[in-house]
Amino acid sequence: MTKHKLFNTLSLLCLITCIALWIPNIIFQIPSGAHFNIFYIAPVGVLFAIFTKTKWLIISNIVAFFSFFWLMTLGYIIAAIVDYFS
Repeated sequence: MTKHKLFNTLSLLCLITCIALWIPNIIFQIPSGAHFNIFYIAPVGVLFAIFTKTKWLIISNIVAFFSFFWLMTLGYIIAAIVDYFS
């Protein structure tokens, strides 16, 4: 396996892991602190993607890194709308 393909695979694995870490919180509604590991895994995925210069993996891992803030904001907005109309 070439270095380029190895780094692409590792970056994709980091992205899939970041997505999988959100499954207990979003789908099963089980509060888990595992999603905080995204802050360690996503930057590693970005580095691997930068080594291979794969733009979609760079962007995807950056989005995964900031997903905690976006999903928390979205949750607060939805809660505020529900409270406002109830």
